[in-house]
Order: sequence, then structure tokens, then C-alpha cells
Amino acid sequence: MPTAVLTDRERAAVQAYLRLLGTVRAAFDGPPESRRPPVVPPAALAEAEQALAAAGLSGNEEEFFELLRSWCPQV
Repeated sequence: MPTAVLTDRERAAVQAYLRLLGTVRAAFDGPPESRRPPVVPPAALAEAEQALAAAGLSGNEEEFFELLRSWCPQV
């Protein structure tokens, strides 16, 4: 299986996205009887957005998800 070689900024964007994904999953893993909606800290979303912008991937989701699939296929 080929391995993608990412730039430092691309790697940071992928890692920030994976942290955001983990945060969202944890927010939705709460008890189903809870009446409160899941909360994702704004800082987690801001970190991912900033990392995407720094990597030049803002607004180019297709390219970003190609990087993500090549670097972390289990996601």
C-alpha cells in the first residue's frame, strides 16, 4: 500500500481534523436520555480550520480528504 508523504502543514491539518473527529465522537457518545445537545468546543473547530488554511486546503475538501485517505485509510 503506498504511503503519502505530507508536508508539515498538511500533516498538521490531518492531525487537527482527527482530533476534531475524536471530539465530535466523544460529544455524541453521551447518554442517549440526555436532553442537552452534544457540544463541540469552538476551539477544536477553530484549530482544524486554522490548520486547513495554513496548509492551503480551505475550500478544497476533495484534496484534503484524498490526503486523509492516503495517510490514514482507517478513518
